[in-house]
Amino acid sequence: MKPISVQLYTLRDAAALDFHSVLTFLADTGYKGVEFAGLHGHSANEVAGWLKDLGLVTSSSHVGFPTLENINQLVDTEKTLGNTHLVSGFGPAEFATADECRRTAHKMQAAAELVSAHGMSFGMHNHWWEFEQRDGRLGYEIILEEAPNVFSELDIYWAAFAGENPADVVSKHKGRLPLLHIKDGPLVKDAGMTAVGSGKVDIKAAIQAADPSVLQWLIVELDACDTDMKEAVAQSYAYLTSNQLASGNK
Repeated sequence: MKPISVQLYTLRDAAALDFHSVLTFLADTGYKGVEFAGLHGHSANEVAGWLKDLGLVTSSSHVGFPTLENINQLVDTEKTLGNTHLVSGFGPAEFATADECRRTAHKMQAAAELVSAHGMSFGMHNHWWEFEQRDGRLGYEIILEEAPNVFSELDIYWAAFAGENPADVVSKHKGRLPLLHIKDGPLVKDAGMTAVGSGKVDIKAAIQAADPSVLQWLIVELDACDTDMKEAVAQSYAYLTSNQLASGNK
């Protein structure tokens, strides 16, 4: 079983009010790691101290796109947090055509080469538009082909929302998947998501399709939820650990 983390964007509203209490809640729930999406005005040193005290580690971070201008600041922050996995995403315009997909892939490849010089790796987080057909191929597959040093942090919910079978996508690309975003819900446009295990995504099949020698973290993320978000995060942890799909601290 792989360790379980949570994308902190999930709890962004609570974190903006009291970031430390959110991290405490996650540690008390049993999560092993967190994936950052900003530090809510706190320094990396301060947050790293909280993680150490709480027994949490950094699985990964969603960051601004790495460039020559920001790379030193990015590296300093992520090294302080103990992280080597940097993740970014693009909007639908960057995947609008096959040529646009290739241009986007080349940007991602350049970013991966930039961060690799600092002992880090760069990955892409997807939404549904990467799984639209572009000249007979999925944009997602064009990216992976044209950007060989970029890993995929596959969001299984958005793959399913786009009409793909997440387990098939994982199986086909498992050599490029060190991180999986575990998300669940009704697969209905504009509908809120649900606690993992209570929606329509075949969570178990997707996780079991991964290569255990490549996969490092399972990361819970809920963009929006019709129920209490903290409750959904706790229920997601309980589902994944009780079904022996992920390992936690409790």
